[in-house]
Amino acid sequence: MSASGGTKAIVAALAANLAIAVAKFVAFLFSGSSSMLAESVHSLADSGNQGLLLLGGKKAQREATPQHPFGYGRERYIYAFLVSIVLFSVGGMFAIYEGYEKIKHPHAIEAWYWPVGVLVFAIIAESFSFRTAIKESNEVRGKLSWRQFIKRAKAPELPVVLLEDLGALVGLVLALGGVGIALITGDGVWDGIGTLCIGILLIVIAIVLAAETKSLLLGEAAGAEEVDKINAALVDGVVVTRVIHMRTLHLGPEELLVAAKIAVQGNDTATEVANAINAAEARIREAVPIARVIYLEPDIYQPETVDLGKADAH
Repeated sequence: MSASGGTKAIVAALAANLAIAVAKFVAFLFSGSSSMLAESVHSLADSGNQGLLLLGGKKAQREATPQHPFGYGRERYIYAFLVSIVLFSVGGMFAIYEGYEKIKHPHAIEAWYWPVGVLVFAIIAESFSFRTAIKESNEVRGKLSWRQFIKRAKAPELPVVLLEDLGALVGLVLALGGVGIALITGDGVWDGIGTLCIGILLIVIAIVLAAETKSLLLGEAAGAEEVDKINAALVDGVVVTRVIHMRTLHLGPEELLVAAKIAVQGNDTATEVANAINAAEARIREAVPIARVIYLEPDIYQPETVDLGKADAH
């Protein structure tokens, strides 16, 4: 996986979640807190999610085959989408079910120091994991806001880990609040309410992740900055006089397909056009290194051709 894939952030999150999952489950066994059970399943689901992200990154590195000539870069999108499904089904739905059962059949929390102690430990551990994810993201997000980064990122791993860690921290605070109020009031219903809130939170995060990774799976174009660079690299002002229309498509986070119709002079020879196309491809790859697959079609510029290209784009 490339550096932009956030391997360090994924490994940090995986290590933290495995340790936290064990601690939460032990706390559940001693206290009977439904919030702790929901949180232990949440952490276990998160651990599985990080494993899926690592697996997707490894599978995406496979070489192209005759059956898959554009390679396997989109494996990373597929596994990120699976993460949202796991988070929704295993984490969110289980927490809602457990919260409902606890509200319907409340019981007091035993050995309160176990859940409180584990939750404080988990908040500290998750904070370190979240800090690593933020640091890794800051290296690639540039001037984008956090919302723009999550929406526009072509590599899905960092947005997934960021949202998971944020959800984990908020979920831990909700669990601590539910357990705390239940201990103060002596009413186990509050523990169930905290669990229910955790489930709703996880489902909301899962829906956001599913929407973003769905867009990547459908195929997203290059960003505006990359498109401008490609347009500038295509035109040499001698043989290639303008770009009639162009399409770009991410085959993976670090692999871009470029297809363009370029205008050439009517009196250019085939050799001149071929040399101009080869030179244009070289300029594109220099300007935008992730442009791995490039198809250029020479044509004589006509206004109706541009209109047709715009219609195709819509």
